[in-house]
Amino acid sequence: MRLVTFTLDDAPARLGAQVDDRVVDLAALAAHHDTELPQDLLTFLRADADVHDTARRLLAGDPTGWPAAAVHDLAAVALQAPLRPGKIIGVGLNYVEHVEESSRSLDTDKDLPPRPVLFSKPATAVTGPGQPILHNGDLTQQLDWECELAVVIGRTAFRVSEEEAYDHIFGYSIVNDISARDQRRSGQWFFSKGQDSYAPFGPAVVTADEIADPMALDLELRVNGVTKQKSSTRHMLFPIARLIADISSGVTLEPGDVIATGSPSGVGAGMVPPEFLVPGDTVEATVEHIGTLANPVVDAR
Repeated sequence: MRLVTFTLDDAPARLGAQVDDRVVDLAALAAHHDTELPQDLLTFLRADADVHDTARRLLAGDPTGWPAAAVHDLAAVALQAPLRPGKIIGVGLNYVEHVEESSRSLDTDKDLPPRPVLFSKPATAVTGPGQPILHNGDLTQQLDWECELAVVIGRTAFRVSEEEAYDHIFGYSIVNDISARDQRRSGQWFFSKGQDSYAPFGPAVVTADEIADPMALDLELRVNGVTKQKSSTRHMLFPIARLIADISSGVTLEPGDVIATGSPSGVGAGMVPPEFLVPGDTVEATVEHIGTLANPVVDAR
């Protein structure tokens, strides 16, 4: 399933399933069939397998039988961030070429890290597709981009092995790990990466059963239509299972938590000369089988 959170006119946000160029309101579809489904994604992913199977069964039915009130043109709705994560755990230096460019431009270690490099973003950093990335020139002149595959946790994970890791994944999405490069403080990244709007997230969460191999997905990022990053998740230094095992060795991963699995090379700080986002830019992050997350950059002073 390709699950989205959407609004229509001034109504509250709802959980939908994107089917081609339409969005199906899952709770409304379920009510039409005298059953119930959650109205938000976080409740849905926390539900048991029977709830997920009900949604799949209803979506597999004849679309001509879907009630008109439950089906909307994709162009007629506004997509929001799929959910508000409890935790966003970022992974730094997880692509070999990015390690090299970071050592040149960001004064990080030139050697490959022996363990995943982890940091966090607060939930207040999340913004949805089409929503603005805030450029506050009083705080940064080095606003940068990073296209990343996002792993959405579906089952509580604590001290899980790499072999068990995938059992705890609900699905996959996209995070654009926005960074104010000139706001690293004594080597710490929280304020650099944690400001409001610095975690564009979406446009959908694609359930794990729809992604045959998350370690073989193409990634691309464009600024104003010009490609800046182009790679594949197969080039990760620490694969998804290793990340989940490492994080959960000491931190409980809960349903709705998001792991941003790291950025390939091609960030603005690594360009010669460096390039950074400015108000008026549009950033598009694409991950194969998931879609494109596009956000404008606006002046927030």
